[in-house]
Order: sequence, then C-alpha cells, then structure tokens
Amino acid sequence: MSLASALVLRAGDRDRLADLARLPNAQIARTVGVSRPTVIGWRDRYQVGGIGALEDQPRSGRPAEIDEIKVVVATLADDGRPPPRLGITHWSARFMATELGISFASVARIWRKWHLQPHRIETFRFSTDPELGAKIRDVVGLYLAPPDNAVVVCVR
Repeated sequence: MSLASALVLRAGDRDRLADLARLPNAQIARTVGVSRPTVIGWRDRYQVGGIGALEDQPRSGRPAEIDEIKVVVATLADDGRPPPRLGITHWSARFMATELGISFASVARIWRKWHLQPHRIETFRFSTDPELGAKIRDVVGLYLAPPDNAVVVCVR
C-alpha cells in the first residue's frame, strides 16, 4: 500500500473518510500531503470499487531480488558479531554487503528500514590487533611500575 493510500485508510474510520469526502480536492490534497490529481484518482477508484479499490494496485517492473529477511538474519546472527575470519569487531554496511554479495547501499537501506545499528551493539569487544597482549602488558607495566623521572602520557 502506498503511503498516500495508507494515510487515507489510516485517517480513521469511515466517518473520517466521509468528512474528507465532503471537502474540495485541493483541501484534501493539502491535508493529506499529496497532489490534487492523486486525490481525484482516489475518488475515481473509490466510486468504482469502494474502500478496497484504495489499496495499491500491482506495480510494473521486476520485483526486488534482495531478500531483506536474509540481510536482517545475517546481521543479527551470533549476537550481531561477524565471523572471526573477517578480523573485524562489528558489521559495517560495506562488510555485510561484501559477505552477502549485494550492494552496500542495499544493506544500508535495509538497516534503516528495520532500525538496525550493528555498530552500536552494547557489548565489550576486544581488538583484533594481533599484538594487543604485548601492548596491554606495556601500558599496565608503565602504570604499575613507572620508570624513575618518567612521564606517562595517554593519547587517544
């Protein structure tokens, strides 16, 4: 169902539609946020087929080939963590797109539609840096036993 049709159908019950039907086309168009020709088309469709005729009609063109559910499931699988073989801590639209063989714009559109933000998963993640252990030992060592007359500076 198109947004415009949905707005009319969601406008409430038949009383609301009856109230709208008494208004001029231009006023309905301003109220609902569509063009006047759209309102005229709605009125014509309603006269021919009643309330059911306001539902969207089949669209021309090829249907979408991307399975949105597949993208959502892949994003949320394993608590939203990418496989270790990728060496990343969280999904980005580009990594997910490469993994699924689709465009990153499609992944980003699907994430927006489903309100997914895999980069904001609230879990602690270790770095994928292979030298992380040595770096942690160096930093902790500086704090526990700093050299004499040394200044330790932390820069982010």
